[in-house]
Amino acid sequence: MPSPALSAEPRSQVDDPSSLVARFGAHEPLVMDAGVPLGPWQIAYQTYGRLNAEKSNAVLICHALTGDQHAANVSPVTGKPGWWSTMVGPGKPVDTDRFFVICTNVIGGCMGTTGPASTDPATGQPYTLDFPVVTIRDMVRSQAALLDRLGIGSLFCVIGGSMGGMQVLQWAASYPDRVFSALPIAAAARHSAQNIAFHEVGRQAIMADPDWRRGRYLIEGTRPSKGLAVARMGAHITYLSEQALHRKFGRNFQDRSAPTFSFDADFQIESYLRYQGLSFVERFDANSYLYVTRAMDYFDLAAEHDGILAKAFKGSATRFCVISFTSDWLFPTSDSRAIVHALNAAAASVGFVEVESDKGHDAFLLEEPAMFAAAQGFIDAAARVRGIA
Repeated sequence: MPSPALSAEPRSQVDDPSSLVARFGAHEPLVMDAGVPLGPWQIAYQTYGRLNAEKSNAVLICHALTGDQHAANVSPVTGKPGWWSTMVGPGKPVDTDRFFVICTNVIGGCMGTTGPASTDPATGQPYTLDFPVVTIRDMVRSQAALLDRLGIGSLFCVIGGSMGGMQVLQWAASYPDRVFSALPIAAAARHSAQNIAFHEVGRQAIMADPDWRRGRYLIEGTRPSKGLAVARMGAHITYLSEQALHRKFGRNFQDRSAPTFSFDADFQIESYLRYQGLSFVERFDANSYLYVTRAMDYFDLAAEHDGILAKAFKGSATRFCVISFTSDWLFPTSDSRAIVHALNAAAASVGFVEVESDKGHDAFLLEEPAMFAAAQGFIDAAARVRGIA
């Protein structure tokens, strides 16, 4: 299958992205959990809507593993609509006619926020594996620095799904006084052993590619495309439910009526996964994939609070709505219930919605009217309390 058409060279987005950028000098380092002060550094972001005079209507969108800052605008790399255009925009649950919406590229990413593909000012070459290991808390800390730069003291709402939901929870734990409401979707307070295992398989696929060159492929002029494609293919299986896979593909052949008795992509599902792998390679950096998956693996919010998740939210005045999906086996409803139980134990204000869906983990990115209704209801209710028209 041919490579998808690109609107811009992905490499060009690393240091000078097609979005807003906040740059921090060496005297303003980002102190990371790995114990390394990172500086200078930058964070790339997009905004939608207008900040009101009271600065009370700011909403932060946190992206998932392979997302970026282009939540509701056309991607400069793929030319496709933003990854959450279903949720964010005029008249949508996150209504840009009412709210000032900010979406950042995470630290460790490859779309303009400093990461392993970024140029190390000390060498003039990409950081590669010299970049410090990243955590979810580092991502949130960098976002908080951006808000400080923008003069926004508090957020009306922090919203995100999957890894974005992890960031939402970390925001509520690290900066409770800055978060009026929080909406974690299809997320967990820690990564499971099974999910760590899937990530490790993906990382090993990348590192086994001879073109990975011990992470120095950008410097040596190669690209571990095959390894990264396999990593994406494996991960993508975890985003879909068995029902969704069967409904969409079944055992149907791809452009043929009988098997070829070869290792070609006989089945539609094989062709689909190969396309997903190929298109991903064109827009994502392999080392960033290593770093961001590792950040998810390390995430364990309770571990930061003596192993008791409720302590992470003790005394919190933040309003929460937790959403899960019945067919999500990557972050099953039991993970969301554990968050809700901890919030209840901390006497926090929390609502919970389990959406009936057969679309799997990726349901939060798709047309799901029940999710839209739940998010809209929660946001509207919180806005009334906040006094946002």
